[in-house]
Amino acid sequence: MTVPPPPPASLADKVAVVVGGAGGIGKATAELFARAGARVVITHRPGADKAEQAARIVAELAGSGHAALPADVADTATLNALRDAVAQRYGRCDILVNSAGFTKPVAHADLDALDDDLIDRMFQVNWRGQFAAIRAFAPLLKASGDGLIVSVSSIAGVNGAGSSIAYSATKAGVDVMTKSLARALAPEIRVLGVSPGVVDTGFVPGRGAEFNAKTAASTPLRRVASAMDVAAAILACATHLTFSTGSTLVVDGGRSL
Repeated sequence: MTVPPPPPASLADKVAVVVGGAGGIGKATAELFARAGARVVITHRPGADKAEQAARIVAELAGSGHAALPADVADTATLNALRDAVAQRYGRCDILVNSAGFTKPVAHADLDALDDDLIDRMFQVNWRGQFAAIRAFAPLLKASGDGLIVSVSSIAGVNGAGSSIAYSATKAGVDVMTKSLARALAPEIRVLGVSPGVVDTGFVPGRGAEFNAKTAASTPLRRVASAMDVAAAILACATHLTFSTGSTLVVDGGRSL
């Protein structure tokens, strides 16, 4: 007997904050969360042009009650202000998605090119920024009683073959943080990671169609991920993987095999 899959779970009455929601993966995640009934807050970096771009994204989301608010993950004060704004507007936060990130390609053998400033910036945004967002929103997520944190990692954190050695190290740190916080914040909050391989976005400067085609040819599923592939995994963390915490879900088409 074939057991049919469960119907898609609703996120009605949930409030989801997508840090980095104006980027490729963040935008796709906001779209799926909104379709599932959540009220979605996406963040954008300060600046009028960034605010206008984020406002356009919010205007196109399904449903109502969405918002775009400024925050810079490298500036903890802005994350605390974001939390306060969410608490004032909605009175709650049920889901936090950390999708903001930064990288700059540096050949692994070129040790001098990976200078201290770049290393510090990479950790400031990709690791400390994710932790700071979690630290800021933990009280609201605990008050939810069914809080969820999903942090976007990368298979580079496992195979060490990312855009730079520092980037790979930050993502390994995200994976460890996911395990540590899953223990520390249970049972009120579940903590999960989603780990893509190559994604067809403009996140990594200098990588385009030629790079994607070469990567797809060496990937078992013969394509690179779309932002929506990764967003679907993030949505699943909220709707179907409800007894999972401390795990990192790999979404790479088999590239890491």
